[in-house]
Amino acid sequence: MTSVAAALLAARAKLPASEARLLLGHVLGRPAAWLIAHDDEVLEEAALLSFASLAARRASGEPVAYLVGHREFFGREFAVSPAVLIPRPETELLVEISLERIGIGEGQKILDLGTGSGCIAVTLALEIPSAQVSAVDISEAALVVARKNAERHGARLRLLRSNWFDELAGECFDLIVANPPYVAAADPHLAAGDLRQEPPAALPSGAEGLDSIRRIIAAAPAQLAPDGQLWLEHGYDQAEAVCELLAAAGWVDIEQHRDLAGIVRVSGGRLR
Repeated sequence: MTSVAAALLAARAKLPASEARLLLGHVLGRPAAWLIAHDDEVLEEAALLSFASLAARRASGEPVAYLVGHREFFGREFAVSPAVLIPRPETELLVEISLERIGIGEGQKILDLGTGSGCIAVTLALEIPSAQVSAVDISEAALVVARKNAERHGARLRLLRSNWFDELAGECFDLIVANPPYVAAADPHLAAGDLRQEPPAALPSGAEGLDSIRRIIAAAPAQLAPDGQLWLEHGYDQAEAVCELLAAAGWVDIEQHRDLAGIVRVSGGRLR
């Protein structure tokens, strides 16, 4: 017979303790506090086998978020799958800045480009219930996940398959946000950690990692209402290049914001 404590101790040979607790808690449907309080609880064989399987898959490189099927973002739980990028804490900054700059006026139109799991669009729709939020992605599989998250949280959201702005001709928005692919194609990080398992289309973007950002900055003015805003997440070393791209394209009131690690992570501005 194997107890909770013994199973976690055995998993420590392969995994950090925090990941082992998360996986076992997922199998048992219990929070970490329960595992601590019931560390002498004997595990049923089925639960032990399920936990061992998840631990082995994690040790081989599968992201924890994909194994448990969800990740927290902005205080809410979002479903994820290998079809979408795993939401990350630094992306919450993009939401925070968007909320600060657009406010809560009635009927504002918001567009999330490359929505993936829908975590940004769903959060904005919930935080600004009067807004008309649209979200696009070129991946139908990603839109399935985004739709699931919108339904789960009761977010009023239009989801559309589109390669950036291609299916949005003639539409104008007050705010456009995007967490686009921004990793340089030869970046060694693409072959390490969780990035190895995440959808390739959501990560690399040309030799400098700026191809998608360039396209969005150039095309966004035609899709923005007067005084409209664009906010972008970008790489840790791309702040200067993104600022230059915004200025060269005629954007004004350009701002750049640092994440909790002190890295300039979000840039944006307004139309002239």
